[in-house]
Parts: sequence; structure tokens; C-alpha cells
Amino acid sequence: MPHQSALTIAGSDSGGGAGIQADLKTFSALGVYGTSAITAITAQNTRGVFAVEAVSPAVVMAQIAAVLDDIPPQAIKIGMLASPEIVAAVADAIAGYGGPVVLDPVMVAKSGDALLAEEAEVALIERLLPRADVLTPNLPEAARLLRCGDARDAGETEAQGRALLGLGARAVVMKGGHAEGPSCIDRLVTASGVVAMEQPRLATRNTHGTGCSLSSAIAAELAQGASVMDAVRRAQAWVHGAIRAADGLDIGDGHGPVHHFHEVWT
Repeated sequence: MPHQSALTIAGSDSGGGAGIQADLKTFSALGVYGTSAITAITAQNTRGVFAVEAVSPAVVMAQIAAVLDDIPPQAIKIGMLASPEIVAAVADAIAGYGGPVVLDPVMVAKSGDALLAEEAEVALIERLLPRADVLTPNLPEAARLLRCGDARDAGETEAQGRALLGLGARAVVMKGGHAEGPSCIDRLVTASGVVAMEQPRLATRNTHGTGCSLSSAIAAELAQGASVMDAVRRAQAWVHGAIRAADGLDIGDGHGPVHHFHEVWT
């Protein structure tokens, strides 16, 4: 029987901490074979993003078609998409795919640099959000998708999660990393209700790639047959461990990456 695989559709991070590179590291760390379709090439490091060049929609579609034809994944993770044309290309390319899709609505880098054109946000909402089995926005991303202010408390966070369900997502993970307080609380919002998943907030600046890694960890767990609830719980615990070990990597002078192989490297 072929090994479980997952496909990431996202941008490339030359610094290796986020995007395609983080997704493939996450898949590998969690025991899943990773394939990829690159949507954009970025020149970046731990200090910032210095250039972005989108891949042509035709080549994005060709990459996805090549993987689906020969190495059909058990789950797909979608990250940075850059332009409305790429959003449309991805939506068309996965139209016949029947497995779970995890959508991370990547809009802004950790450094504050924009990674999604404003006109692409509408295409994302219309074409891909209804295809998402799991949507993983942080609080600013959720607010941008809903054209409202950032959630200020648990009630507003849950309400925004339910509003995103109303746009078509089947489950929403409202990530709490941008909130304040001694704990980081991610809230899984589904038609069945809300489940809060809490971890102690860690004092580190090395959190580059956290969102990419969480969404790809969820995809890796789904690829191996986990339920959405179990996939999110396991992914959150694994990412917390990767953040806790991040300072030991000591990579770069800015926001360093999380430690994807914290359970593997000694």
C-alpha cells in the first residue's frame, strides 16, 4: 500500500522557515510524504520579505495536475496564493479532488509584508473558502475575510468563526497567537459548537512559519485518517513543541523559524 502523502500549494520561502519549505518539513516530521505546487517565489529571510514573483497560473495548474495524476494525496494544504488568477487556477485544478482541504488564508508575513493582493481576497472568499474542510485564519486574517475589526474577546472570536462557517468553510480554527494573555487559545468552530484548545504562551521571537506549520500539520494528520478534532488537537500540540524548541535553532537575526524536527533531532 502506498505511503500516505499530502500536497502543499503555497509560496516558496528562501529562508526556509515558512511556506512550501515549512510545509514539507512538517509533513516529513509527522510521517507523511510531501508533494508541492509552488505559487510564488519570495526573497526573504528572518528579517523580512524583499521580493515576490508569482508563478504563472498555467504552471501552477500543471504542477497540481502532475501530482494528482501520479501521487494522489490524502490531504491538500493551501497557503499563499498571491493573485486572483492563481486563486482561480487552484480552484479549477482541485475541482475534482475528493479529499480534505486545509486552507490557510495567508495575507501578511510575520514581518508585516503583504503576501496576497487585495483583489485576490474576494476570489479567495468566493472560489476557495467554500472548498475548505478546515480554515485556519489568525485574528487579523479572519477580520479581513469578514471586512470587520479584529476580535477583542472570546465571544467575538467565536462569532467570527461562525460567520466564516456561513461563508462555506466546514470547520474554522480561529488562531489565538495575536491575542494577549498568558495562554494562547485556538478555537475550533464547527456546526457542532466551539472547542477551545489552550497552550501556555511562550516568550520567544522565533515564531516564523507558525501558521504555515499548523495548517500543514492538520493536513498531515487528516492524511493519516484523523478526525478534524483530533487533527487540530495533535497539530496544535506539535506546533507548541516546535515553538518551545525554536530558540535552540538560533537561525537568523530576526523572527527565526520554529523547530520542525524538535521530536527528531537530538
